[in-house]
Amino acid sequence: MAAVDVESLTITYGKVTAVDDLSFRAEAGEVTCVLGPNGAGKTSTVEALEGLRRPASGRMSVVGLDPRADHRALTRRMGVMLQEGGIHPAVRVREALRHAAALYRNPLDPGALVERLGLTGLEGRPCRQLSGGEQRRLALALALIGRPQVAFLDEPTAGVDPAGRQVIRQVIAELRGEGVTVLLTTHDLDEAERVADRVVIVVAGRLVASGTVEELTRTSGADAAVRFRGPAGLDTGSLSGHLGGPDVSEVAPGDYLVAAAPTPSVVAAITGWLAEHDQPLADLHAGRQRLEDVYLRLTAGAPEARATGRSSAPEAAPPEPTAELAAAAGDDEPTTPEPPPAAGDDEPTTPEPLPTPGEPVAEHVLPEPATGENGADDEDRADDGRGTGGVDRADGGTPGGGGGP
Repeated sequence: MAAVDVESLTITYGKVTAVDDLSFRAEAGEVTCVLGPNGAGKTSTVEALEGLRRPASGRMSVVGLDPRADHRALTRRMGVMLQEGGIHPAVRVREALRHAAALYRNPLDPGALVERLGLTGLEGRPCRQLSGGEQRRLALALALIGRPQVAFLDEPTAGVDPAGRQVIRQVIAELRGEGVTVLLTTHDLDEAERVADRVVIVVAGRLVASGTVEELTRTSGADAAVRFRGPAGLDTGSLSGHLGGPDVSEVAPGDYLVAAAPTPSVVAAITGWLAEHDQPLADLHAGRQRLEDVYLRLTAGAPEARATGRSSAPEAAPPEPTAELAAAAGDDEPTTPEPPPAAGDDEPTTPEPLPTPGEPVAEHVLPEPATGENGADDEDRADDGRGTGGVDRADGGTPGGGGGP
């Protein structure tokens, strides 16, 4: 059963088409990785699924709910981890988690999350004093504290050290075991191959491949080859002769491709030749491609964005969707979004201060996200640093992006 269903989704910013007739599904209880180059439309797609971006056309469903029409109900069922920002720099770890927990009827224990995410000993530290990896782990904790059915994680391990990446990957594996649907974006192909059940590859807003990791990396007869790593500058002609004549090429320094079926005899002949010439073998892949190989082949020469009549002048980035804290837990009354700001109104919004845990949470409504006449694509906005900053993206979002009630 699909927990996330996207059908013919199209998102435009002025004349720029960021997402172009995109369709895919994320199955319940699985980890789905959305991959693509900068400007592919990944963040725009995720924002639309979170109910923060109005598509030009198409249909979306998240746990059976329409992201916009059923937004209030959806915020209680999803958790959101922003790519960056979303947590006030002065708020302390303990305060952020306690405040987020107060927004839910049945939250996870903040202390348990601190231990689970490796933040023990940092509870009294302001966010601005946390390292980049610690801030990412805090953002993940905030996304999970409401026990979401679906977790949207945008670049969860970006800027995180190896030990921190291992912690986050373990948490993602645990979420899968608990039946939580995880939809994440990443540029780390090794990470995607490690954690994903399914992979969606998007180029210029269009789907170019979708399937399980096994399906995408399976080698066909035409693509059969053996890949190995060793010292740069090996005598590929000599190795080819030893193997009986197949093409052997050094596709990158120390990275070799043997155009031969990955049979045990071919693998033995390669390792035998290396032993005969006293050369080390660093790595060998036979019988299946790496996800990185598949990704690079499918995205080779990918354009940054699709546009019609696009001028040569740089275009302004579309305004970021913003949202403030939701109504107190238990309020199921729907809210009506406020009208979008007038065209050209670029006045920044200032997030309201966080209430002390235990105080009633004032009701706010989600302003309608606006789009400019002209706009750069979503990935370019992330690259140039104009992110969501210190405001939350979801109606009822918690600091750091966790969906709120």
